[in-house]
Amino acid sequence: MNKYWAEWFVALQRLAPQHGLSRLGAKLADSRHPGVKNALIRQFIRTYKVNMDEAASESLEDYACFNDFFTRALKPNARPLASDANSIASPADGTISQLGRISTGNIFQAKGKSFSVEALLGGRDADSKRFHNGQFITIYLSPSDYHRVHMPVAGTLDYCRYIPGKLFSVNAATTGTVEGLFAKNERLVCLFDTPLGRCAVILVGAMMVAGIESVWETCYQAGELRLDNFDSGEISLTKGEEMGRFKFGSTVILLFEQDAIRWEEALTPGYTTRMGQCLAKCLPS
Repeated sequence: MNKYWAEWFVALQRLAPQHGLSRLGAKLADSRHPGVKNALIRQFIRTYKVNMDEAASESLEDYACFNDFFTRALKPNARPLASDANSIASPADGTISQLGRISTGNIFQAKGKSFSVEALLGGRDADSKRFHNGQFITIYLSPSDYHRVHMPVAGTLDYCRYIPGKLFSVNAATTGTVEGLFAKNERLVCLFDTPLGRCAVILVGAMMVAGIESVWETCYQAGELRLDNFDSGEISLTKGEEMGRFKFGSTVILLFEQDAIRWEEALTPGYTTRMGQCLAKCLPS
C-alpha cells in the first residue's frame, strides 16, 4: 500500500466508530447459532487458508462459536518448545515487525516513528526505567495465525495493567502512518519477575479485536483503566505455558532489561516465527 492510500486508510479508521464496530463484531463472533458460526468458520478457513490439521479439534461442530474456533488449541507437539534452558521462546505465531535495543527509553515502531517505554506501559515509574537500553521485539499476529500467547521465559506475575485506548489496525500501513500506535491502542501490560530480571509481555488490541483474555481473567474489553496486583508466587507460569489470547488478530510486544538477552542473528523485520521457537539467548549474569 503506497503512502497516499495508507493515509486514506488511517483517515477512515479515525472517522470510524472503532469500539462500536468491534462490539458488533464481538456479538457476531460469539453467536452460538449453528448456521451462523459454521458459516463464519468455513469462510474464514477458506479465506485465510487455516491449517486445521494442527488444530486439537478439526470438527466445526466442536466449536461453540467463531471466537471459540479463533482461539482454538493446537494438537500436542504442534509447536515444539525451544529446549535450551538459556533460550527465550517466541510467545506466539506471527511476523516480526521490529526488534532491537530500547534506545534512550524509546521503542522503534516504523519509518522514523517510535514511542516511549513509559507511554507503552502506562506509567512513569521504576519499572519503565528498568527497560531503558534493554531489548524489545514486536510480533504481529495475522488473522490466520494461532492466537494464544505463551510465556517466553518462566516468570511470576507481579501486576498487570489494562489500558483502554484506540483500536487502530496494526498492519504495516497503519504502523507506518500513526505515530506511537502501540502506545495509543487498547492493551494489557503484564509485568513478570523472571531469572533475567523484569520481563514485560504486552498484548495490544486492534480494530475488530473482540477482547483480550488472560489465564487469570476472562476478558479485558473497552473498560476503565485497571491495575491488578498479585501476591508473590500467586501466578507463576513456566516457559511455553499459555498466559493469554486474542479474540482476533493483533500484536504482542516483549521487553527485557539491559544485558539480559541477545536476539538470534536470523531475526529481522518480516521474519515469520512460531510459538515456542527460540528468539534469543540469555546473557551470562
